[in-house]
Amino acid sequence: MSVSPLTRRRLAQFRANARGFYSLQIFMVLFIIALGANFIANDKPLIVSYDGGLYFPVFKAYPETVFGGEFETEADYRDQFVADLINAKGWMIWPLIRYSYDTINYNLTQPAPSPPTRDNIFGTDDQGRDVAARVIYGFRISVLFGLTLTLISSIIGVFAGAVQGYYGGKLDLSMQRVIEVWGSMPSLYILIIFSAMFVPGFWTLLLILLLFSWVSLVDVVRAEFLRTRNFDYVRAANALGVPNPVIMWRHVLPNAMVATLTFMPFILTGSITALTSLDFLGLGLPPGSPSLGELLAQGKNNLQAPWLGIAAFVSLALMLTLLTFIGEAVRDAFDPRKTSL
Repeated sequence: MSVSPLTRRRLAQFRANARGFYSLQIFMVLFIIALGANFIANDKPLIVSYDGGLYFPVFKAYPETVFGGEFETEADYRDQFVADLINAKGWMIWPLIRYSYDTINYNLTQPAPSPPTRDNIFGTDDQGRDVAARVIYGFRISVLFGLTLTLISSIIGVFAGAVQGYYGGKLDLSMQRVIEVWGSMPSLYILIIFSAMFVPGFWTLLLILLLFSWVSLVDVVRAEFLRTRNFDYVRAANALGVPNPVIMWRHVLPNAMVATLTFMPFILTGSITALTSLDFLGLGLPPGSPSLGELLAQGKNNLQAPWLGIAAFVSLALMLTLLTFIGEAVRDAFDPRKTSL
């Protein structure tokens, strides 16, 4: 597939921003690692060989009776009794961290939250759960939540801005007044109220945050459509009888997407920050979910365990810093002053 000269110049400009280019590489590595969290931090072995057969507990639950035990419930591979049964006729391959985000370590030598040890490299939280595992799973859910919210809010924001900018007139004025009133409302307090009213969950929080996140793109897209709709090629297409939706999609939207792509990394950063804030206040994801905001709250409530706050702060600071640098590089790549011949 051929790449246009403009696209090549934009890619070159993106690579020229070394800070953003390397930030993208680091972020992608961390994100890929987080996507494979089940294979890195889990309380189940990756592969179990028993009596000549191979089993994959990460993908399927096996009862204890499969390995010679007495109970029909799922095998607890961390139980020494089950481990001895398996090792007598086979072997197990464990992930790097032998804890999932909700696994409680009942063999702590100190009361929870316990400091970092060889078994729990980042220590445990106030319930005895491994902090390293919760950071990995929390990173994954934060990024996936932010990406989903950014994508949906961008689609809604682009659609609203496109309709306003292209058609203009009374429709534009009416929608502008509605957006101004909606944007002037105290969003944080409304988010807190809605979060307290409904049962917390991934999709519930997504819908609640979506109420306000789409507004940030409307003005930018509207301005691009207002400017582009008066271009000669748009007027020519309109004179030839091309339907308005086709003109908006093929001829006007590509110009507006430049501003949209420039803003998206910063919308992603704001989405992750909003989720973290709600989790910190106890109004976010359900209790027990791997959450960086909840880990920050634990660090605030357990000042005698600094590893909790440090782990959450470093994770969030690294994630948001990388995304900010990537956003700056994307902004430079789409800057016409830097990509023009």
